[in-house]
Amino acid sequence: MKPPPFDYHAPRTLGEALDALAEAGGDGKVLAGGQSLIPLLNMRLAAPGQLIDINRVAALDTLVREPGGIRVGALARHSRVERSSGHPLLRQALRHVAHPAIRNRGTVVGSLAHADPAAELPAVLAVLGGWVEVASVSGTRTIPAASFFAGPLESALLPGELAVSAFFPSLPPRSGSAFAELARRHGDYALAGVAAVVELDASGAVTSARIGCLGVAATPLVLDLTPYLMASGAFADAVAYVRERAEPDGDIHASAGYRRHLLGLLAARTLSEAHATASSPGPSAHRITGGTTDE
Repeated sequence: MKPPPFDYHAPRTLGEALDALAEAGGDGKVLAGGQSLIPLLNMRLAAPGQLIDINRVAALDTLVREPGGIRVGALARHSRVERSSGHPLLRQALRHVAHPAIRNRGTVVGSLAHADPAAELPAVLAVLGGWVEVASVSGTRTIPAASFFAGPLESALLPGELAVSAFFPSLPPRSGSAFAELARRHGDYALAGVAAVVELDASGAVTSARIGCLGVAATPLVLDLTPYLMASGAFADAVAYVRERAEPDGDIHASAGYRRHLLGLLAARTLSEAHATASSPGPSAHRITGGTTDE
């Protein structure tokens, strides 16, 4: 299969990339890792007239550890972020992204911009309360995760805008995270998946518990389960609430009912693991390890 014809641009600076995007308007697509875009082009499910390849824009190839979290540039590859970010939940989720060959090329920000509700990273950004920084010839703006994912394969990016980075907040002391998903084969899209975060106070009581669900709604589904986990032995109620809020579609891989059932099991597992991590003695599992500057 071959892609439809397009004009190819290879800018070397962010300014050149933004100029090319502005000229292209709604007819432009950005190429970074290409692990989602290239198959869409080859299957002719996308037909942009202008393709802007940002791989030569060195300023976007960044991974910066900051006091409040990790900032991932638009050209930071999955494998690099998994290996070097030091963010526990990012590491946990990135292990499930496709296969090593794809993680060596695909980009974190590109996955977010693709906005696939079955992908791991949108759920992680959403449950952490992170955000995406976008730029255009008119300036920059920050879009919180809650507003960034507009629908299946639809983000809040406007024509002429480029997602230049994403910020994944760190977690406070006495917190833990966990990630789990189930796919028919390793590397396939998950039938359902859950990213969980649990925070405790000094006495060990739950102060916050939330999950980000993938594969069961049109956008990442973030649920606050704090009231259920603050009450002793309330996991069953939390699972029932999760299943009630999920709106999965059935397909040839799994029925809607099975996905809903599976989501409850994964929610219970990840909440238990996150709680155990937050409760464990020793170095706090929330901490982003490593330095505070790009590697």
